[in-house]
Amino acid sequence: MSIVNYVKNSYNELVHKVTWPSIKELQSSAIVVMVASLIFALVILVMDIAFENLMKFIYQLLY
Repeated sequence: MSIVNYVKNSYNELVHKVTWPSIKELQSSAIVVMVASLIFALVILVMDIAFENLMKFIYQLLY
């Protein structure tokens, strides 16, 4: 019986007490996430290229 009550209470809370974001808020949040992801990916790309060039330089000095 406690599992049934738990499910009922959970459903009631999700339907009546949770404030869901509007479509406009979701779109705004999605754009923020996409821009942040793009910036993060570009930073990683620059770091990767810099490290690759540094390692090439070091290996050229050694061999």
